[in-house]
Amino acid sequence: MAVVRLLLRDSDRVFCVPRQETGRLDLPMLEAARDDLDGTVTVRELAQRITGEHTGMHFIGAVRNVVEAPADGYDWPVPVAHFGVWASDATPKAHGMWVRLDDDEHQLRDRHWYPLVN
Repeated sequence: MAVVRLLLRDSDRVFCVPRQETGRLDLPMLEAARDDLDGTVTVRELAQRITGEHTGMHFIGAVRNVVEAPADGYDWPVPVAHFGVWASDATPKAHGMWVRLDDDEHQLRDRHWYPLVN
């Protein structure tokens, strides 16, 4: 697992935070530790940061990213990187905002995780 994401959902809205590199809103994420092959340790750490707890999470699924010849600046494992999504019913304590899944302004439909939650 290269990256873990935390899905906090309220009906048709998801909790998002700004991405560090672009400022675009996205699900909270954390790069998985190299020795955390399935991402479970890392997602517990992420949930603790975002909600103050790390219980009651369940794995939604993963997206496999296949890149045979990465461009400069590609940070993920090649040729295959997995990006996992876990859901929780916890309430966010971190700064962020609730965004409708169909909000055209934030373009969540182009995120790799979108098919897993829609």
